[in-house]
Amino acid sequence: MSLFLEFHLIQNFAPSNLNRDDTGAPKDALFGGQRRARVSSQCFKRAVRLAAGEHELLPQANRGIRTKKLRALLLERLTGRDVEEAGAKIEVALAAAGLKLKDDGKTEYLLFLGEGEVAAFAALIEQHWDELPVGGDKKSKKDAKASLPAEIVKKAKALLDGGKAVDVALFGRMLADLPAVNQDAACQVAHAISTHRVEREFDYFTAVDDKGDVDETGAGMIGQVEFNSATLYRYAVLDLRKLLANLQGDLELALSAVEAFTRALALAIPSGKQNSFAAHNPPEFAGLCLRHATPLSLANAFEKPVAPRADQALTEQSVERLATYESKLAAVYGAAQDRWLSLDLTGRWPAAKGEAVANLAELARRAREVAASAMRA
Repeated sequence: MSLFLEFHLIQNFAPSNLNRDDTGAPKDALFGGQRRARVSSQCFKRAVRLAAGEHELLPQANRGIRTKKLRALLLERLTGRDVEEAGAKIEVALAAAGLKLKDDGKTEYLLFLGEGEVAAFAALIEQHWDELPVGGDKKSKKDAKASLPAEIVKKAKALLDGGKAVDVALFGRMLADLPAVNQDAACQVAHAISTHRVEREFDYFTAVDDKGDVDETGAGMIGQVEFNSATLYRYAVLDLRKLLANLQGDLELALSAVEAFTRALALAIPSGKQNSFAAHNPPEFAGLCLRHATPLSLANAFEKPVAPRADQALTEQSVERLATYESKLAAVYGAAQDRWLSLDLTGRWPAAKGEAVANLAELARRAREVAASAMRA
């Protein structure tokens, strides 16, 4: 049976520029015929990964690394070895797995690897140090790879199994040269959009030269930056069965991933222009729904944008709109056993709609328990 855990958040940000386009302006989109503020899914996924690390929500061994500097990471682990010789052996070992290095020692594209995979590569090189040849020019490197024992080649390729890295399991990866080790994401994240219409605003700023002479009046520098303020609807969905498969059937790790993801998603705030705006505004509402039929994004609750009112905040109106639309949609597409958990600071989520919790830690704990009950059923 399908099993999805959905996350619906309403989050109001003070004036900010969290996610910029190529011109430096806050990203936006047309939705329902109106201009909306937008923060890309990629931006929030990185913020989630950073939040999980910053708050130590998962052990280091179960996190991933996105980098081109795999060679340098392996050199750090091969302590006590000659750097030049170790570098050559690393290149041969990576080539055996199908990973190529450029002349600058970096991989051809960003790799998304688990800490466990990196550690396993270092261990493989140490274990087979004397068997790994050292190549010189490109031709000799190719010959060195070809001369490797089949056992080492087999082991090198088998190392790329995801390493039980939770963020790799959640967000997936694609290695262009190694399609066999690609991993489909267990988590889908929507671009966050404002529940209301927005306009771009401009901040014209000046900077004064502290060492300016008396005859140097005016600013030492002038400029402008675009920003907006928006109440965002954020949506993500976890395929719990896929998450378990990506983590090699480790149920306890999958449940820990659910708990960590719940916390990290709420704590995740993009870093763009934060030194200028300090928009550290957590969600006003976080709702989780365990669905058994099909995922249901509630973005269309805001196809008609929420309008500002003097007597009610945009966040309050947004939560009300969300609850009303969900009831309408679930009556047609939902399942009887669908279950809600909610953390609501607005007081507008219906009390009869699922189970209310008091804080983020409780929400994460209950999310784990609900997922455990469903996955073990």
